Order: sequence, then structure tokens, then C-alpha cells
Amino acid sequence: MDIHLTKVFTTFLLFFITAVMEILGCYFPYLILNQNKSHWLWIPTALALAAFVWLLTLHPAASGRIYAAYGGIYIFTALLWLRFVDQVSLSRWDMLGGAVVICGALIIILQPQGLVR
Repeated sequence: MDIHLTKVFTTFLLFFITAVMEILGCYFPYLILNQNKSHWLWIPTALALAAFVWLLTLHPAASGRIYAAYGGIYIFTALLWLRFVDQVSLSRWDMLGGAVVICGALIIILQPQGLVR
């Protein structure tokens, strides 16, 4: 099994940036609708969601496999968001769950004919 660490890192980074765009696309409307923030946030909402969709197209594999691996990275990113943006301490269960989904994403990404070949 020939694993290229640069490709693995690039894949994770691309999924991470994709997850941040998806979270921003949901977070801005949350601020507008639940915290009465400026309606101008609809513009970055649209840009974040457009970037999210475009970033998903950059992965060279079947879309179902991409979404499955991305789901693990998304959960991990959402936990980072919870900790650093929402300022909520992560529980042991959060950290364990984050580790499990990262392992699951790695299994999908590193399989023969996976995402980094």
C-alpha cells in the first residue's frame, strides 16, 4: 500500500476548508434569524455555500465516497467550531467521538482505490 502523506494532508485540508464553508453557510443565517444580526450576512452566506459546493467538486472519486469521508471530517470540524467559536468545552465523549470519526474517515480515504491514489 503506497500512501502519500502529502495527498492525505491535502485531502484532509480540502475537507476541512469545505466543512468550514458549510458551517459558515449555516452559522450566518443563525446569527441573522436567532440573534438579530445584520441582514448583510446573507451575502457571505451565499458565498460560503457556493464555495462549499465548488470545493466538493474538487475531489477525484465517486460522490458517495467523498460524502462519507467528508462526513467524518465535518463532525471533527464542527467539534473544533464548538470549542473555539462557540467557546464550549468539549467533553470526553466529544473528543472520543471526534477521534472515532477521524479514524472512520481515514479508513475510507486510505482504502485501496480510495481518495488519495
